[in-house]
Amino acid sequence: MWAHNSHVGDACATQMGKQGEWNIGQLCRERHPMETLLIGFSTYSGTVTAAADWGAPAERKRVRQALPCSYEELFHELGVARFLLPLWELSPAVRTALREPRLQRAIGVIYKPETERLSHYYYCALPEQFDAIMHLDETRALHPLERTSRWEQGEAPDTYPTGM
Repeated sequence: MWAHNSHVGDACATQMGKQGEWNIGQLCRERHPMETLLIGFSTYSGTVTAAADWGAPAERKRVRQALPCSYEELFHELGVARFLLPLWELSPAVRTALREPRLQRAIGVIYKPETERLSHYYYCALPEQFDAIMHLDETRALHPLERTSRWEQGEAPDTYPTGM
């Protein structure tokens, strides 16, 4: 089964879980522990296909560079374009270091770069949230089956309207 990170990662290891929320990752681990493997995705920058709000058309959006002190920035600093990190294989010392709560970005159906910290980041302990993480340092937006002029055009540059 596929879902966005905030749905598929175990909520018990996140800020959301500490607020009493739960998700399918948590439910799968609780009900089917031997058949569940939770794999998360992360990116430092690039583009995504997402809407500006619920019910809005899909757009090609630029993903801002990851925030300081986030897992995405940590992975970017490794200088590896893409990798799969099986969290169950880490040494106890590395697992302990990664358990320290850190920001993680969640981009889903909606992406609001203008409110990125508030809208798309939460604290988590990665080794408890996922069994593995796939990091793509730079992503490219998926092409929707039905492209709108808004998607083809993409977002206005950060320097709009001055061009500077």
